[in-house]
Amino acid sequence: MKNKLSLILTGVFLALICLVAWISVKWVFFRFYVGPNEMAVVISKSGTPLPSGEILADEGQKGIQKTVLGEGRHFLNPLLYDFEIHPVTLIPPGNVGIVTAKVGENLPEGDFLANANQKGIWREVLGPGKYRLNPYGYNIAIVDAISVPIGYCGVITSLSGKQAAPGEFAGAGEKGVRRDILQPGLYYINPKAYKIDVLEIGVNQVSLLGKEGGRVITKGQLESQNQAMAELQEKVLNATNQKRMDYMNENAQQSDVVMPQRWSRSADKKAKPNSQPAPTANNFVQQQRMQIVNNNGSASMVLAQFIEFPSRDGFQISLDMTVEMELLPKDISWIFSRYGDLPAVVDKIIMPQITSISRNKGSEYQAKDFIMGEGREKFQNELTMALANTLAAKKIIVHNALIRHVEVPQQILEPIQQASIAIQQNLTNLERQNTAKKLAELNTETSLIEQRREQVAQETAKLKAEIKADEEKQVAQIKAEAIKKAAEIARETARNDAETARILGQAQASAIQLVEGEKVKGIQMKTAAYNDYMAYTLTEFARSLNPKVGVNIIHSGAGTLWTDLKNTGTGDLGGAMMLKQNGN
Repeated sequence: MKNKLSLILTGVFLALICLVAWISVKWVFFRFYVGPNEMAVVISKSGTPLPSGEILADEGQKGIQKTVLGEGRHFLNPLLYDFEIHPVTLIPPGNVGIVTAKVGENLPEGDFLANANQKGIWREVLGPGKYRLNPYGYNIAIVDAISVPIGYCGVITSLSGKQAAPGEFAGAGEKGVRRDILQPGLYYINPKAYKIDVLEIGVNQVSLLGKEGGRVITKGQLESQNQAMAELQEKVLNATNQKRMDYMNENAQQSDVVMPQRWSRSADKKAKPNSQPAPTANNFVQQQRMQIVNNNGSASMVLAQFIEFPSRDGFQISLDMTVEMELLPKDISWIFSRYGDLPAVVDKIIMPQITSISRNKGSEYQAKDFIMGEGREKFQNELTMALANTLAAKKIIVHNALIRHVEVPQQILEPIQQASIAIQQNLTNLERQNTAKKLAELNTETSLIEQRREQVAQETAKLKAEIKADEEKQVAQIKAEAIKKAAEIARETARNDAETARILGQAQASAIQLVEGEKVKGIQMKTAAYNDYMAYTLTEFARSLNPKVGVNIIHSGAGTLWTDLKNTGTGDLGGAMMLKQNGN
């Protein structure tokens, strides 16, 4: 029994030693760390061999494991596994990650965008954040997101799917220009799946600079409070401007038309061409191309076109014109699908219509009509209306066509100018005469006004005095009326008081007469009943005495009566008989 217990304790002790040894070996030899923003790629040295063509291994297979290990402490048997430390993929804000998978199912024929379980370029992109994708199986390309500035919109062109029908917008799963657009903002879009063209919306200007050519002034980039957004917008606009420059350069290289000489606009009476050689359209565009990026934040696109036409009387007319046009967001996709970017729209649609309509309308006017204000205004209004009607069918809104300068030949310009100057001089003289006449009339009216002012002041003073006198008269009348009325009221009051006193006196006298008369009648009746008025008198006297009154008889002795009275204690009362109250 004792030996058995010893064996058990020995076994437990050996087991503890082995466990401690195993933990020590694992902690010393198996342990490794993966730092922040890192990941560990595990390579298995044993297991089932991978099928042919496979790159990443699942658990139990030999080779590079598909699953990677994140930051922290890990334990791997160095006899069975090896590992490599790689940085994780960090996608900053304003960027997206395009994933190209080397593992997964093969794509169907004709497709080039893959889902998450397929080989190829993933359709979905990775937004800003941290990602741990095995670098042996996936490549991640970091590109800028699409930032559409304010005043612009993004036209979407789908690059995958079945080609949409000609003239139709691309639907879901179809290739081509889509009807929906991107409003200003930041979008995480796969540039392999969609092409975004940023186009101006709202009002832009197309300026035709006579024989110098045409220029399109578009919006500049609006300032953003967010520096990252501002940088993205600048990149988008720079890329757009570069494509437009490439378009203009391609058109310029295809045409080496010599542009006419630019006639001087100086005050010289004779027309003198500039001494510089006439530039070709290609050279002209090359000279002006930098204005597309250096024009105080706005884009300036120069096209080798100008307006020149014969007038009705056979003179050559050159125009400097600015057309204000507007592209609505709801129509921008339709315009882009048919004509392309703004330079192509201007080059293919707007400029030809402007030059054609200008020439057709301008040929209906004489040369002098372009010099005189009324004729030029009429031509400008007709031109604006014609352009608006024509371009409205192409979903381009024209607000104004403003003529800034007109060049006519000197042989007709000078006589017209002289005649116009003479007319204006005559009008000036007439206006001077009218001014002098008006000044005299003004002085007369001023004198009349001063006279009238004095008259009004006097009439005002008189009116004030009359009003004051009338007010005083009315106050006096009101006061007299009040005194009179008070006297009348006092007289009436006194009369009423006298009448009241008289009536009260009569009433009192009548009452006394009646009362006393009845008393007298009563006394007469009582006297008649006694048949002796003295008896009646004594009876009434006795009845009226106080029942408490007593009669004392005083006997006089020697001496005087007054001495005897003092001895009785009756005071100063005289007489032989004194009435005395009982109890006193």
